[in-house]
Amino acid sequence: MSRSTIIDYADESTHFYQAGEYSPQQSVGFLMRRVISSILQAADAQLADQGLTYVQWLPLYKLLLCQENTTNATLAKDLGMDPASVTRALDRIEAKGLLRRERSTTDRRVVHLVLTEEGRRVAVEVPKVLSKVLNGHLAGFSHQECELLLSMLQRMLVNGDALRETLAAPPPADEGPPGT
Repeated sequence: MSRSTIIDYADESTHFYQAGEYSPQQSVGFLMRRVISSILQAADAQLADQGLTYVQWLPLYKLLLCQENTTNATLAKDLGMDPASVTRALDRIEAKGLLRRERSTTDRRVVHLVLTEEGRRVAVEVPKVLSKVLNGHLAGFSHQECELLLSMLQRMLVNGDALRETLAAPPPADEGPPGT
């Protein structure tokens, strides 16, 4: 995103929330967190038959979608998770016989993650469960409303990326008074 398209976050005329009137029950972040929690609880309940929790089925499903040669580090990065947390989850998944670790034949330091046949069978169930859970959460929404919601969430992500970029940018260099 170029600097010219970054929103002016200091312009209070565009602010929806005001500190003195802030209420968690009207907070987009609070409500999104509650919706995510509800979605994950419902998915976990349905995937409990497979003996999986979110921390396990998410990497399992991601491995199904990934190309070959996936490592712990690339999986952690793709999932936005701490590598140590991913390692613990992978240990549990491997103990269930759903995954195996294979040392690279070209670089002994690299360990690839490979789903077993049973791991593939279980991972294929994840999108079925997620579709059912998400459709349940979107009951009563029109197709157009669902597309609008997706579009708005995608815009929020773009805005969040721009905000992080703005906050991470070094302050402009002080050039001093004109003519010096």
